[in-house]
Amino acid sequence: MRRRTSGRTTGRRSVGTGALVAAAVSVLVTGCGIRTTSVPVDAGAAPSRVPCSVAGEASSSGSVTRGVPVRVFLVCGSQLEALERRTLLPEDKAGGDAVRTATGLLAQLLTEPSDDERQAGFTTAVRGPLVVGGGRKGDPAGTLRLSRQPEDLAPVALSQLVCTFAESSVGAGDHTVLLGGPGLYPPKRYACTTELRERPESAPPTAGPSGP
Repeated sequence: MRRRTSGRTTGRRSVGTGALVAAAVSVLVTGCGIRTTSVPVDAGAAPSRVPCSVAGEASSSGSVTRGVPVRVFLVCGSQLEALERRTLLPEDKAGGDAVRTATGLLAQLLTEPSDDERQAGFTTAVRGPLVVGGGRKGDPAGTLRLSRQPEDLAPVALSQLVCTFAESSVGAGDHTVLLGGPGLYPPKRYACTTELRERPESAPPTAGPSGP
């Protein structure tokens, strides 16, 4: 006479083992303080660890407490962010007030951020030697010429210069600035756009050569 209980016993053992495993997993999950759910949970984007903000007015040297308030654009979190500073503008007025102001702004961009600014995430891509001066004969009014051709600068550095100049009193209006280099090439009208501030590694948009 054949015995038919072995299959049923094995099946019961499998079911019992599976139930024990499931119960153990449930206990472990509960013990870790995790509540199981069948509904997807959207926790939102991870919070940024870069504040991009410095309390109070900053200075390039960390010690300038007087001077002219200026606004420069530095790199923070892979974007351009405006930073308020105070700077002592050069006393040399050769070329007029626009060149004097542009020289002071350029000096701010060339200076490494202070400790507080670095802790807030700010950096600069502008490197020397680099000088800014006025336009030459035949250039449109308000032209600024750099000691290096703008297109030869690193894209992020040029973006910093464009936005810093365009958003200051030396800009040509409508968030633009007329920039040229030391060569015979005519200046171009560079624009500081929202897209450029968000992606400073891209080439700043231009309107081509501008007439007087």
